[in-house]
Amino acid sequence: MLSAFLSAFRTPDLRKKLLFTVGIIAIYRLGATLPSPGVSYGNVQKCLDSIQGDTTGVLNLLNLFSGGALLQLSVFALGIMPYITASIILQLLTVVIPRLEQLRKEGQAGQAKITQYTRYLTLGLGVLQASAFVALARSGQLFQNRCDQFPIIPEGLGIPDWLTLSVLVMTMTAGTGVVMWLGELITDRGVGNGMSVLIFTSIAARLPSEGWQIKNSQGWWKFFLVIALVLVVITAVTFIEQAQRRIPVQYAKRMIGRRMYGGTSTYIPLKVNQAGVIPVIFGSSLLYLPQLALQFFDQTNPGKTQAWIQNNLVAPDSPIYIAVYFLLIIFFTYFYVSITFNPTEVADNMKKYGGFVPGIRPGKPTADYLDFILSRITLPGALYLGIVSILPNFFFIWLDNQQYQNFPFGGTAVLIMVGVGLETVKQIESQLMQRNYEGFLR
Repeated sequence: MLSAFLSAFRTPDLRKKLLFTVGIIAIYRLGATLPSPGVSYGNVQKCLDSIQGDTTGVLNLLNLFSGGALLQLSVFALGIMPYITASIILQLLTVVIPRLEQLRKEGQAGQAKITQYTRYLTLGLGVLQASAFVALARSGQLFQNRCDQFPIIPEGLGIPDWLTLSVLVMTMTAGTGVVMWLGELITDRGVGNGMSVLIFTSIAARLPSEGWQIKNSQGWWKFFLVIALVLVVITAVTFIEQAQRRIPVQYAKRMIGRRMYGGTSTYIPLKVNQAGVIPVIFGSSLLYLPQLALQFFDQTNPGKTQAWIQNNLVAPDSPIYIAVYFLLIIFFTYFYVSITFNPTEVADNMKKYGGFVPGIRPGKPTADYLDFILSRITLPGALYLGIVSILPNFFFIWLDNQQYQNFPFGGTAVLIMVGVGLETVKQIESQLMQRNYEGFLR
């Protein structure tokens, strides 16, 4: 990987792309630390010091994806999550709404339309999420009512409250639009997928502080042991992320006009982890519902039901929480793979262009064969996703400290960082191969 980056810096146009990407990342990190108007930066830092990262529910994931900008209510507080949510919603609606499915089949023009719909939906979700987080900050629930003495949004500054809150919501929504634009700039003029690179940057920005926190509270030996375990996990994730089942495909020769086409052999790569990190996001979001339900109970006089939910469906070190989380990831892996990969459509496209799997008849037998292979290969992929995702929960138990609920050395963070790193390196290597291909003669 290092040799690929060194070779890229020796190539002038690739060097420009890399430096452009680094410049966009610097702007993104600046916006993630720039406080929004109306927010008391000093009080926010005092609240962060007092809770020591002790947040629960889906706020863990959102704060991780924003690089810690969410709890600071900065300009880029929402990060890239509204865009991710909008992309997932449009992808799911493509299966349900025929018009969207037709656009997806129209090629580049249809994809441009879907991208435009995704942008509009991103801004709409940005308004909703910004309003929700501003309301949580105003009521004190963003920091679990532990910072009442440090008001995040001070009152009595001579400005109407509705104006302050409206400016906050508009600023954070505009920040979401700018983040989306920065990600598209990286995709068009930089290296790698822009949105993925920004998520990678957000997660990587939290690693030094979280690692140093472990060192200060647990000592050097646990710190180095955690680093060793993380390296083992990253190696395993890298190995499985690149694993795939290759289905051989043979194309028959065809006469089109006066030219002969076909007669080639290729393969369909079916990855072990066909669903990516989407099932983990779905499972984490669904497990936030019990935490949300607790807000409707009486906090001063908790009952048996409230205590059971708090101890079993909210606490990340609970065996029931870990088991439910694991089963949800397996379920959503099968669900997402079933709606994103259509064996019947793939078999029909192969048949249309004269392709067939050796030993399998075209048409329905090919679709049944692909469905059989996909159902078998999805099981180890689902188990792998579940095991990697619950690793931070065992870190909670081992470190015996609830302040590591934002633990970035496992689960979703490792999956995203390894996936983005592999994708970016492959893109750099492919561009280097185009520029340095020597052919048969030197």
